[in-house]
Amino acid sequence: MPIPAPETEVVKAWKVACDGGEGALGHPRVWLQIPHDTGWVECGYCDKRYVHEDFAAKAK
Repeated sequence: MPIPAPETEVVKAWKVACDGGEGALGHPRVWLQIPHDTGWVECGYCDKRYVHEDFAAKAK
């Protein structure tokens, strides 16, 4: 059974930036492309999951 993402954010864009938030306690900013077939992507640093709004109902 997969472990759920620590945080999930529904977004409108297919390309998002993640810096871990928390100011200096975050991580280097990375750009993530959400695949059109799955509708979500996870950050390799902090495991935050970004779900495109078109797939938000399916992600719950």
